[in-house]
Amino acid sequence: MNNQSYFYKFLKPISKELAYVARELENSIFTSPRMMLTHARVFVENILQQVMRVEGLQEDKRITLIERIDILDDSGYLTPEIRDALHHIRKIGNQAAHDTRVFRYSEALLSWEAVYKIVKWYVEVYGPVDFEVPEYQDPSPKSTQSYEISEIESRLKMLENVLVSSEEKDDSREADEETAAATEVIYDQVEPPGYTTIRTLTFSDDQVDVPYFLRDVFLLPQRFDKSERFLIRLGAEQQARIMSELPNNIEGLSSHVKRYNEKNEEQFFNELKGFIEEEKVRRQLLLERPGELFIFYKTDYIVITDELSQVPLKAENFTGIPNLLRQLKDDQIETVGQLPKEIVILAKYEHVGVGTVEKLFEQVKEKQR
Repeated sequence: MNNQSYFYKFLKPISKELAYVARELENSIFTSPRMMLTHARVFVENILQQVMRVEGLQEDKRITLIERIDILDDSGYLTPEIRDALHHIRKIGNQAAHDTRVFRYSEALLSWEAVYKIVKWYVEVYGPVDFEVPEYQDPSPKSTQSYEISEIESRLKMLENVLVSSEEKDDSREADEETAAATEVIYDQVEPPGYTTIRTLTFSDDQVDVPYFLRDVFLLPQRFDKSERFLIRLGAEQQARIMSELPNNIEGLSSHVKRYNEKNEEQFFNELKGFIEEEKVRRQLLLERPGELFIFYKTDYIVITDELSQVPLKAENFTGIPNLLRQLKDDQIETVGQLPKEIVILAKYEHVGVGTVEKLFEQVKEKQR
């Protein structure tokens, strides 16, 4: 995983949680200005909560952002510049939360600059005496693959929950240190787009995280050697066809079909963990080698060159699999380049098993060498 640089990394010694939320705000500026404007309110409100706590002002979680601004302003803690910056973020954030109009990058950038003024004021007034805030920098659009809007939304919500939880911790220093350590492990590594955990599936005492890029992936039964028939039966009942159809707890999934039980659920769950790991390997390969064509068999793969793609699927080229070759020809699949990327799907053919598909894969691979 790449640990990308971000502007507010300098905040980590003061508050890792604030730094991580700011990182996601930066990621969203050129992806979804609306999202950046909406969540910037949460970011500055948390800063004001910390200021009110330090100053010993009465704290009430039910008060609004404008009420916090007014309390601090009336008490003489805000300069006119900071008060105006707070109101700017509040007003444009409210618009973004309710107005259906298109929000511009320029509006997100103005809010981003206002955030900087507030962070600089907060650090200089309430941070370490010798702490130096870097000069303001405009963010730039990322040239690499970007996060989808709904993934950024998920990341922001998770980090905001951590931010709120960190401020509610009034237990021992040891507990706070444990929380900080856990946060560091989970959120310090900037995951590439698609890798944010979107769900956690459980079975008994075991669990597996589902990354964003697999949110709605098709659960091809042939990818699950021991659970193929179980998934086919579930699919007939409109269950477990795609990842998002799975319940968070796999226990009880077999109740949708007859003659299957908890043993089948456990078997499927274990294969599901392997499936997710295989998909991660494949995605990493596609990210590292964009624009190339592949045929996949589990975690193994073949790069389809132009020369290889033109090899005819005939008995003289591929031995021991005449039945599969005949059925491929019937479906007008006549060259290697026409084979599906997920080659195990060919096990759908009559009297063709995964072993036969593997034979074809290995022979294609031999021709690549």
